[in-house]
Amino acid sequence: MMNYSLSTGMVLFLMSLMSLSSRFKHLLSMLLSLEMAMLSVLVLLVSTTTPKTADNSLLMIFITLAVCEGSLGLSILVAMSRLSGNTLINSTTIL
Repeated sequence: MMNYSLSTGMVLFLMSLMSLSSRFKHLLSMLLSLEMAMLSVLVLLVSTTTPKTADNSLLMIFITLAVCEGSLGLSILVAMSRLSGNTLINSTTIL
């Protein structure tokens, strides 16, 4: 079971990196690729930790950071769409 989860996490992470590198035109697609990378790293962390260890604080910290990253990205997306009217990376110079 661990090998299946480990290989699934690695495949998801590589797919998210490929998606991030190929779809850098819109901010929303970049944010979705980053969230997929964070979730695949979470799958890797869960698959590598043993069930006997009761130290789930690292996983909770990682989930908290992923949520904070998602909310920050969403606020940047809303600010960009309000200021410039679109979310294209190439047409905005507010960053």
